[in-house]
Amino acid sequence: MGARPPTNDLEQTQVANLNDLEDQLERRRAPQKPHLVVLSGENLHEIYRLDDAETVIGRGTGATVRLRDDGISRRHVRVFQEGEEVWVEDLESANGTFVNQERITRRLLRDGDRIRLGSTTILKFTSDALEGNLEARMYERALRDGLTNAFNKRFFLDRLRDELAYARRHTTALSLVLYDLDHFKRINDTYGHPTGDYVLVTTAGIVQQTVRAEDVFARYGGEEFAILCRGVPLGGAGILAERLRRAFELHPFEHEGHRLPVTASFGVASAEELAAEVPDDLVRGADEALYEAKRGGRNRVLLRHAR
Repeated sequence: MGARPPTNDLEQTQVANLNDLEDQLERRRAPQKPHLVVLSGENLHEIYRLDDAETVIGRGTGATVRLRDDGISRRHVRVFQEGEEVWVEDLESANGTFVNQERITRRLLRDGDRIRLGSTTILKFTSDALEGNLEARMYERALRDGLTNAFNKRFFLDRLRDELAYARRHTTALSLVLYDLDHFKRINDTYGHPTGDYVLVTTAGIVQQTVRAEDVFARYGGEEFAILCRGVPLGGAGILAERLRRAFELHPFEHEGHRLPVTASFGVASAEELAAEVPDDLVRGADEALYEAKRGGRNRVLLRHAR
């Protein structure tokens, strides 16, 4: 009996890939647990598996799924299973529950149904976890800047409107930090746009590692970025801005053999200090402070105080 010929790496890889494919197909054939995917609102991109017979959604501590939305009641809605069917029922919430734009009291859920709760939260119901994950990723990409992975301006302005309304209703702090990279055009003109992109991505990464999970970090336009800080007064936002300014100044920016001096100017404003009534009030205040920081020599932080 002759010796068995050695199995080559390609053959092993093909077998492994075939096994992986069969496993994936088996998982697809198996009964799927229903899921809720957050398409908009503060819990954006989160996915909740509906394992239990009943899931209560609200903003109170007693809810199975807690959502951060001022328009959601403490026990807003319940999702429950009857056999293979999944139903949604409003729990006499203050602002109602809507499925596909229709206000409901109790309704059978179908794949793809959109459930709106409160002022900003939209959930998608799906029985396929893989589809839910894919949709969440696609929706997230639509809200992100493709280069820096910061949120885009549209998302930022939507959140600014909602956060300001919340801060005014509850008399809580809300601050905005705007920063602009100093002499960024000079970097592009001298070293090329790939180097400029490297600077944008690197500075954005520094910010993302510094801000809190509840802060909204967005690319406002070009080399200008915004950070919306919930519950943070003017002085606290100024401390954050100074921390970032210092981090940019000290970071060793190097790209394709070139050492790059990178700094930024920061403008900070708070809704309380300015008695801001509309989003433009807060943006204008931070932008005025940013302009003064640039006019005063750049690489500095300026706070916009009430006049």
